[in-house]
Amino acid sequence: MTVKSTSRARKKAAPGVPDPARAGIGAEPELVQLLTPEGDRVEHPEFPLTVTPEELRALYRDLVLVRRFDAEATSLQRQGELGLWASLLGQEAAQVGSGRAMRTGDYAFPTYREHGVAWCRDVDPLNLLGMFRGVNHGGWDPNEKNFHLYTIVIGSQTLHATGYAMGISKDGADDAVVAYFGDGASSQGDVNEAFTFASVYNSPVVFFCQNNQWAISEPTALQTRIPLYRRASGFGFPGVRVDGNDVLAVLAVTRWALDHARSGQGPVLVEAFTYRMGAHTTSDDPTRYRQSEETESWKAKDPILRLKAHLEKEGLADEAFFAGIEAESEQLGLRVREGVRSMPDPDPTLIFDHVYSEQHPLVDEERAEYEAYAASFEGGERH
Repeated sequence: MTVKSTSRARKKAAPGVPDPARAGIGAEPELVQLLTPEGDRVEHPEFPLTVTPEELRALYRDLVLVRRFDAEATSLQRQGELGLWASLLGQEAAQVGSGRAMRTGDYAFPTYREHGVAWCRDVDPLNLLGMFRGVNHGGWDPNEKNFHLYTIVIGSQTLHATGYAMGISKDGADDAVVAYFGDGASSQGDVNEAFTFASVYNSPVVFFCQNNQWAISEPTALQTRIPLYRRASGFGFPGVRVDGNDVLAVLAVTRWALDHARSGQGPVLVEAFTYRMGAHTTSDDPTRYRQSEETESWKAKDPILRLKAHLEKEGLADEAFFAGIEAESEQLGLRVREGVRSMPDPDPTLIFDHVYSEQHPLVDEERAEYEAYAASFEGGERH
């Protein structure tokens, strides 16, 4: 009996593979857009947006500085200063637009890539980098920032977000929740269970899916037969697809979704159609599974360049402004480099301090055993 290879079996099963165009891949998808890739402002009848020149310049500053510290983190990982890094390159508009749409009382539940949202919630970049350096478990107070600690387990934060939103409803508060996840996580059972609970309990939560086209090496077309935002209809709530590289469109759509949720109308699914320009993480090599032509085509849709083009076309910013932002980004890069390299290593015994809320005899015994072991090395070095 001859056993066929997996690759041949897949080719033979091609009729059952989802059509990429049906999943919004390969063809120009229908989406909400307020700023074209060329920097021209367009209107959308359902999602109007009024922004001042000051707000536009502030959004540009956010995008540039977020990209800078993200690039700095990638470089630091390559130099051995961080254990890992998940870059957001290309997704800055999706994160800054949604982050700036939230009110102070709104709560965000991120994955491990929402560095731009963290920036908008005033989380110090060094706190993010400390976690990837292994010197803290997050380093910020989630309840102070209304920004939960990063979640590495794929999709589980959507359940946490839904539960928190159910609590908001019971408290009668005028707040809402944003649950971030990626296109790959949309196939997880946790995400679909969160959709079910949020819909049934009419919870004030916005499910914000950053569809960056690749779940590590798996394209979106192999995960869904329809555009992701349409999945919401099966759970009984609305879904919207927005140009994830258009910071203005993301801002307008997320504001609408949050207002919809907080007003008692239930959850919304927002699909931010964007692209992961770099690797999934610094342990990944995207050249092994995607073509350079695809990446090049998305460079023309760069979120920073389109907003800069708009500011220049409308005469809303001059060279002095752009030079000032560049100088600020250099200072941020310097602060990040120096801050990471000067982070002290934590005392290894700290791992025992917060296993339980109160002291526990078993943990005390384990701590004592470790301290005796560490002290057995010459000079009392701990490893």
